[in-house]
Amino acid sequence: MTNVIVAFSREEDAKNIKNILVRNGFAVAAVCTSGAQAVNSADELGSGIVVCGCRFADMVFHEIYECLPGGMGMLLLVSPSQWSGRVPEGVVCLGQPLKVQDLVGTLEMMVESLTRRRKKLKSQPKERSMEEKEIIRQAKELLMERNHMSETDAHRYIQKCSMDSGTNMVETAQMIVSLINR
Repeated sequence: MTNVIVAFSREEDAKNIKNILVRNGFAVAAVCTSGAQAVNSADELGSGIVVCGCRFADMVFHEIYECLPGGMGMLLLVSPSQWSGRVPEGVVCLGQPLKVQDLVGTLEMMVESLTRRRKKLKSQPKERSMEEKEIIRQAKELLMERNHMSETDAHRYIQKCSMDSGTNMVETAQMIVSLINR
């Protein structure tokens, strides 16, 4: 479930938006009345969506947005009189007066987008560190030297052993290095 932070300068506005969201199935993780509170809550949660107004006593929405961690989105609820017409890329804007269906639909769309982005990031292979690359290289060299394999064959052998044993390639390479160097 996606974390939602509700942030408005007036506590009454924040509570009203929170109640609307909770009634429509969203998990509101925090209700804030200042920009600093919103940023602190976002830092603690790491990912989610900040639903907020335009101005706070300590910040305006774009300053909050700049301070948010990478996994956070922002839904700005603003009246036309406060709107300058420009919002940073990544900020979704809804005009007031607000219709509940518009708020819920927009937030659902943002949640879906965040979920897709998270899945995409998880599916990307993790970059190996230099140490991990070195261990795999050593294991390949040992296999090439001892078993007279080509580099491609040594790499495939480590991959196959890794899949067969249910370990990652680095762990398999470490086992090969420790077994051959005995």
